[in-house]
Amino acid sequence: MKEASKMANAPQIIGYHRPTEIHVKLAAITHNIGEELKRTNPGTEMFAVIKANGYGHGLIEMAHACLSAGATGLCVAILDEALALREADITVPVLVLGITPVQWAGLAAENNISLTVGDLGWLQAAQAVLGDRQLSVHLALDTGMGRIGFQHPEELAPAVSFLTEHGEQYDFAGIFTHFATADEADTAYFKRQVGRWQAMMAVLDERPRYVHVSNTATSLWHEACNGNMIRFGVGIYGLNPSGGSLTAPYELEPALSLTTELAFVKQLAAGDSVSYGATYTAAQDEWVGTLPIGYADGYPRRMQGFHVLVAGQECEIIGRVCMDQMMVRLPHELPVGTLVTMVGTDGDHTISLQDVADYAGTIHYEIATNLGMRLQRVYE
Repeated sequence: MKEASKMANAPQIIGYHRPTEIHVKLAAITHNIGEELKRTNPGTEMFAVIKANGYGHGLIEMAHACLSAGATGLCVAILDEALALREADITVPVLVLGITPVQWAGLAAENNISLTVGDLGWLQAAQAVLGDRQLSVHLALDTGMGRIGFQHPEELAPAVSFLTEHGEQYDFAGIFTHFATADEADTAYFKRQVGRWQAMMAVLDERPRYVHVSNTATSLWHEACNGNMIRFGVGIYGLNPSGGSLTAPYELEPALSLTTELAFVKQLAAGDSVSYGATYTAAQDEWVGTLPIGYADGYPRRMQGFHVLVAGQECEIIGRVCMDQMMVRLPHELPVGTLVTMVGTDGDHTISLQDVADYAGTIHYEIATNLGMRLQRVYE
């Protein structure tokens, strides 16, 4: 990789010596991308969104899996994720979706990484940083997400002219927007954004190579808007972006499961309490298993009362989830080392990321991306 990057020097600790693992089914990744590619128009490219450590599934591994399945480019959130891909000898187009500080424009150019730009001032300031290097840029249009990008045609037009005038320093590679409500049944706000997108695109005499508006939700339920590139994200991993309120046009296969084992088994006497705050007290004598996983691994602290699967049975989480451990009530004495499924299927029961998210009062995106780096990931 050209030019030294400020990558973190702290060691990445992975729990190879505890029986808590994320399992990623690569066939599910291939299936989900393949099904989406069947629906896209000829010539429409797919950039796989693998930010946030591949939505918890692993950055580099998901890059390789997505490219093997047919993606032609990759999207990340921050420059360091893109640099990690280059350090792994991944050479396909990579787009950083967030705004990168101007001082790193040269580093991106040296590594052939495309940056998102949302205002003319950034382009002007980056000139001095770039020198004789050329930077690939995608212009972001804020049509209603309220996050980053040009908001009005009169702001966009000067930036487009600036890129044309300074072609030696800038490759105007793409233009895009992001829809805020593409995963909702009510399409009024979505249509409003489409209208603003069309009004802003009217200022372009010539379109760049990549014109893209479709995230997973847009590509699933508003495919007419796809442009010539889609940014396929959460659907890669088999997760419905609507959380189930809208039905996907094909079966999304979840790729991730999370398992551990009973690390300790004991019998509680009636009246004994469990965990911080003594929020659970045994009403009768009962068997309890301790699991080597906690909120420091990304499993939410507030899951008391939910369940895991042990020997094919639903077992309630009792007491507060601790930082590194948690306790469950067992149907009877079971041996240490018995498999425990936190997310996935065991016997006739399944726990999905959506189930965990529903109980935690959040979305499956948050559960998946919070799964910590010390969880060993196994690719199958």
